[in-house]
Amino acid sequence: MAEAERIIGTPDTPEGSGERTAAAGATGVGEQQTQAERRTGRGRRIAVLFAVAAFAYAVDLVSKLLVVSKLEGRAPIRLVGDLLELHAIRNPGAAFGFGAAFTIIFTLIAAAVIVVIIRLARKLYSFPWAVALGLLLGGALGNLTDRIFRAPGIFEGEVVDFIAPKGFAVFNLADSAIVCGGILIVLLSFRGLDPDGTVHKD
Repeated sequence: MAEAERIIGTPDTPEGSGERTAAAGATGVGEQQTQAERRTGRGRRIAVLFAVAAFAYAVDLVSKLLVVSKLEGRAPIRLVGDLLELHAIRNPGAAFGFGAAFTIIFTLIAAAVIVVIIRLARKLYSFPWAVALGLLLGGALGNLTDRIFRAPGIFEGEVVDFIAPKGFAVFNLADSAIVCGGILIVLLSFRGLDPDGTVHKD
């Protein structure tokens, strides 16, 4: 009997303790690997978010600089007959010219959106959400730059708009990025995909 116990190894024997220690060690290593993988995945998603935001912001900034230097004060340029024109205007309101009397409020809202997106990035594990939030961030930064640095003054600056479809408000590329990001967020929400990568069904 003693010989059988020695061969099998009871929990009180060195053999049994070694098995438990090995199992615990394997579990700890597995958890560390999982945490490391999640940190790496989050880092990649955050990189995607800021890369998309930087691209959207740069494109918007360059387009506005060109519009101010080449189009402002001149006749509209027709791109697709009467359906689409390039027409430079200054917009004191929100996207698509709404709310011209609330310039400062929209400026504060844009700044708040940027802060929320940056805070949300810490829990970001979803690639589609990274793209969506990057579009929102880049667009918000683009218009906020106008609010801060353009006339008539800080936080009251007028946004440069220039894309003029027939029968619709004039807008810019920052507005387009914000709208595309918002649409993508709505679609992701309908699919039940959360920013942290989990999927839920209501």
